[in-house]
Amino acid sequence: MAVMKEMNNGEIIQKGLEDFKNIQDYMLLAKKENATETYAKLQIQYISLKALLNSLGVNMSEIDRIKE
Repeated sequence: MAVMKEMNNGEIIQKGLEDFKNIQDYMLLAKKENATETYAKLQIQYISLKALLNSLGVNMSEIDRIKE
């Protein structure tokens, strides 16, 4: 059985930022390739990550390249 380590806010923010950057990269690629279903699926994750990071006090204005 794996032991799950509790994350502090700094670690959550760091992981969230990494995930947010990756989701944005994939969204931009999906848009470029006109992959509308893939984009829509990624958009759900994008919105969730954005909400999480906002709730943790992260200023999204500088890092949000999608602006949705």
